Amino acid sequence: MNDKLATAYVLINCDLGSEESVISELKSLEGVAEVHGIFGAYDVLAKVESKQVETLRETITWKIRKIPKIRSTLTLMGIEGQQ
Repeated sequence: MNDKLATAYVLINCDLGSEESVISELKSLEGVAEVHGIFGAYDVLAKVESKQVETLRETITWKIRKIPKIRSTLTLMGIEGQQ
């Protein structure tokens, strides 16, 4: 039995000054394992985990990307077997 979790890292751009509210909302979502405010081209980094890739996609598409004040996202997914 494979107990590995599917993992994705989501880089997020949000409206200026909304980082704290976006981080707070992300932390309340099921499947979001870690959230960090970051410097650089993006404002927030979220680590999302799920037992199924499809659930991971749904969390990113229907929950994270629908949070108000998020302007754009970039999702990075790991390749199975290349850890």
